[in-house]
Amino acid sequence: MTACPSFGTAEQSSARTLIALALEEDLGTFGDITSDAMLPAEITGSVNIVSRVPGVVSGLPIGEMVLLEVDARCAWQSHAADGHDVEPGSVVASLSGHVRSLLRAERTILNFLTHLSGIATLTRTYVDAVGGTNAVILDTRKTLPGWRILQKYAVRCGGGTNHRIGLWDAVLIKDNHLAAVAENAGGSLAEVVRLAREKAPRGVVIEIEVDSLEQLADAVQGAPDIVLLDNMTPMQLSEAVSLRDRESPGVLLEASGGVDLTTVTAIAQTGVERISIGRLTHSAPSLDLGFDWQ
Repeated sequence: MTACPSFGTAEQSSARTLIALALEEDLGTFGDITSDAMLPAEITGSVNIVSRVPGVVSGLPIGEMVLLEVDARCAWQSHAADGHDVEPGSVVASLSGHVRSLLRAERTILNFLTHLSGIATLTRTYVDAVGGTNAVILDTRKTLPGWRILQKYAVRCGGGTNHRIGLWDAVLIKDNHLAAVAENAGGSLAEVVRLAREKAPRGVVIEIEVDSLEQLADAVQGAPDIVLLDNMTPMQLSEAVSLRDRESPGVLLEASGGVDLTTVTAIAQTGVERISIGRLTHSAPSLDLGFDWQ
């Protein structure tokens, strides 16, 4: 079980924005015309949100926000916390109120919970696969537009670590940047790092991407905070760790590219400190959660 991460101001703000959009697209101008036609307004009821499969839950505060946005008279009770393990049959929350309201909120609540819990569950699988090594599992910027803050929150629920949030909070010099500034740096990656350190906001992390050991040997002379090792084999990664240890032991190494559950353990065992994985957010399957009416 992972400690419940902070669902802070940024997460709350992002959730409010997405909830408004989600309810607008689901209810439109006329609301839930099926429930309004079939159910008397005064009928009340209760429902449990139940996990059908093992996993890690994420998004419970958002579920409550959705329910109360639909109808502030409804009640929500969580029986788990974000980051907690669930098993088939686990009740993660109970809802009560007017049945029309519960039905209006149902799909939007489940859309948030199943998606974010799926990310948390996949992340936990990767975190467990590198257990006993020094490597941490990181996400990337490969997120759904508008969902980044919440998807990265879900990664933390699964025990992962967030990479930079956007282009604004850390420097990551990639191949396209290098192609654009090669002349100014005289072909030296160390000089590129020094230029970035000089020009970037004071105190931000400076990371540079390399795809060969020769580039790594050059880059570490500029004393970046992190070097990203792109699409290297475990053998190459081990050699990279040895080179770093000799030349610049303070630099962190991050493996990226070609990482899946069949390769991540071997990658972590090379001694790299960081492994970034885009599929945590762009390819995580939803966790199967459902409404069980009482």
